[in-house]
Amino acid sequence: MGNVVVIGSQWGDEGKGKIVDWLSSRADIVVRFQGGHNAGHTLVIDGEVYKLNLLPSGVVRKNKRSMIGNGVVVCPWSLLKEITMIKKQGVEITLDNFVVAENAHLILPVHQALDQAMEAGRGDDKIGTTKRGIGPAYEDKVARRGVRVCDLRHPELLKEKIENMMFHHNILLKGMGAETISADEIYKKLMEISEDILQYAGVVWRELDVARTAGKKILFEGAQGTMLDIDHGTYPFVTSSNTAAAQAALGSGVGADAMKYVLGITKAYTTRVGSGPFPTEQNNEIGEFLGEKGHEFGTNTGRKRRCGWFDAVMVRQAVKVNGIHGISLTKLDVLDGMKELKICVGYRLNGKEIDYYPASQIEQAAVEPIYETMDGWQDSTYGARTWGELPAAAVKYVRHIEELIGAPVSMLSTSPERDDTILMHDPFVG
Repeated sequence: MGNVVVIGSQWGDEGKGKIVDWLSSRADIVVRFQGGHNAGHTLVIDGEVYKLNLLPSGVVRKNKRSMIGNGVVVCPWSLLKEITMIKKQGVEITLDNFVVAENAHLILPVHQALDQAMEAGRGDDKIGTTKRGIGPAYEDKVARRGVRVCDLRHPELLKEKIENMMFHHNILLKGMGAETISADEIYKKLMEISEDILQYAGVVWRELDVARTAGKKILFEGAQGTMLDIDHGTYPFVTSSNTAAAQAALGSGVGADAMKYVLGITKAYTTRVGSGPFPTEQNNEIGEFLGEKGHEFGTNTGRKRRCGWFDAVMVRQAVKVNGIHGISLTKLDVLDGMKELKICVGYRLNGKEIDYYPASQIEQAAVEPIYETMDGWQDSTYGARTWGELPAAAVKYVRHIEELIGAPVSMLSTSPERDDTILMHDPFVG
């Protein structure tokens, strides 16, 4: 049995929550390895809806160990609020099933203030952040002025670090015409919840090493999607962390050899939230149809997602960058009833055809999609659990996607419900 990394192969919102929940029944441990509470996962289990931001999707299952790795930036107040909310829905969160890496960095109120001020200052050139302080927290981490979970154990050091941080940030806030923030106020707020957070703190990398030695199965859960990766995405319209599969090792503290199978979650069409290029976007009745039928609104923000045709060029690039072994194709049922479907099989840039998504911001905005057209299907695929229940045209669509992206469909999701899944290959088998 091998460990599995789950990542998004598009711009996020591919349906990772359900797939991670489904896979967690086969895992012993589920680990979040990057991002923050800007990542929303919606799970639907026996009609009950769970909306998770920071907590790994495995927490809704009994007898599973859930971990937040060092690569995640943690808003402590949001984490405690989420734990309270999930507990009210009947999910137990205890020291026995949940741990936060002691070396994970914290998101503080100043980070949210900076995020909001900088996004407002960009005017029409907004990046489209969730304004939750994710980017500024990662900036402080790289600049070596961040506050970590383990710092909560040492009040004097914590106060010194906050004062140093605020000396820097209040200059920025003042320069942008925003209110400055008291270092003492942040320190006071942190000390009020320090014990609540520290009760969950642990040495995640060591615990994972012990688990690997014991032959435990580990599921690494990514947030966002490959095209939002700080290095490989549509920069600068990206998130502030590496979302690619290799980050699973760095963001949780295990060796690269721990990742035996990379599963790319892939929507049967394409969506994007916020600003940035989107070659196959449909600003028409097709985009409206996909958005309404697919309920394309952000889990966290409620923002309407932009919708378009499946982009095989982009997903093929994600397959290469992540080393994806197989994909889980989601929301196939949203395409039910469409007379014809289009798939982007290449781009045209300055009169030339290319087979990759360029890195240049200018070129990304300028590429024109080259489409292939396929017949749609009128029968329903909703809730199908075997290939035999799918219309022939739907099967043909799935098989053609496999050919175009260079990776097999390992799993096929046909509704938000956990068990409405067609399994071709169990990722944990390798």
